[in-house]
Amino acid sequence: MKKIIIATITACIIPFSLSFGEGREEVIHAVLRQIEANNKELQANAQLISSQKLENKTNNNLADPTLSYAYLWDSKNSDETVGELVISQSFDFPTLYATRGKMNRLKTNALDAQATAFRQQILLQAKEICLDIIMLQRQQSLLDERLKNAEELSAMYNKRLETGDANALETNKINLELLNVRTEARMNATALNNKLKELTALNGNQTLIVSDRPVAEVLGLTEYPAAPLPVNFQQVCDELLAADPALQSLHGESAAARKQISASKQGWLPKLELGYRRNTESGHPLNGVVVGFSFPIFENRSKVKMAKSQALNIEYQKENAALQASSALWQLYEEARNLHTSMEEYERTFRQQQDLTLLKQALMGGQISMIEYFVEISVVYQSKMNLLQLENQYQKAMAQIFKSRL
Repeated sequence: MKKIIIATITACIIPFSLSFGEGREEVIHAVLRQIEANNKELQANAQLISSQKLENKTNNNLADPTLSYAYLWDSKNSDETVGELVISQSFDFPTLYATRGKMNRLKTNALDAQATAFRQQILLQAKEICLDIIMLQRQQSLLDERLKNAEELSAMYNKRLETGDANALETNKINLELLNVRTEARMNATALNNKLKELTALNGNQTLIVSDRPVAEVLGLTEYPAAPLPVNFQQVCDELLAADPALQSLHGESAAARKQISASKQGWLPKLELGYRRNTESGHPLNGVVVGFSFPIFENRSKVKMAKSQALNIEYQKENAALQASSALWQLYEEARNLHTSMEEYERTFRQQQDLTLLKQALMGGQISMIEYFVEISVVYQSKMNLLQLENQYQKAMAQIFKSRL
């Protein structure tokens, strides 16, 4: 009889389903949108990107105009004086401004992609915290159920000890189980509270609101968003790589570097200067135009070679980043697939088992010993905790795979 009961009873509370809830997907989405609006790192990075864009523009500005005035007098006759006024403006060859303008637009696109990549990294961090909160809440429910069961057994065996129906060894075993579960529940509650604080910190220390209620009061984060395993990952991988903002940023930098080569080649073109000149040497004012040329014999030396080396460097970086990104996606996919397989195996096993209530009834009826009971419930609860960990790891792997969609 004992073997039959032990073989058929090893489950507790309601088995967790592999079909992740779609009803809570909008909750995580709402949390991420608030963090996107309030996160201090994102705000600081936005200002940094803006300043870098302005810095790029300043590299294509005209040089400052110059104004000079000379006043000369005769050393023998101080009454004889000469005045000369010169106003001039120097500038590069006109085509160079157009080339640098195109290069700056490419740099701007690269900076925008960098900002997107940074934003996605912050939102991924926030989403992983949300996924941890969901796991910790489920673990808390599991621990609360186990704690309630331990408290009932402890109270029951303490009464039986008083009437002589139980011995001190069994009672102490139950009390020790109660202490362990109570400690685990407290530690889990602390971890849950810390995760909530992390999420609030990412939101600029502003209280998160979900469904017109603060997250601190009602999390709403109880079910995972839908995250089906892709069937044809090669196609998905290609789409994700094409949408990867980090790769897009390097692509923009590479294009800008190639345009820099063109700008460096045009650096050999002469610089121009136009201006106005007024001279009073002849006793009456003389007005004229100043035209000048500056030939970059020394200034542009080796700049073309330097630009080509920089362009080649960025090109190699882009190719390496693409290889690394592809490898990372495939590693995450393999991890997610293995986790999904393990989750299905746990679910299949749990569906074939019955409720732990029967195991408790068998203990109270004397059909199994206290040692057998605790061995069984320990295996069951550990298996349930394993499933919760697997679900969390799977969700995080999928979140990392699809972070470019955040």
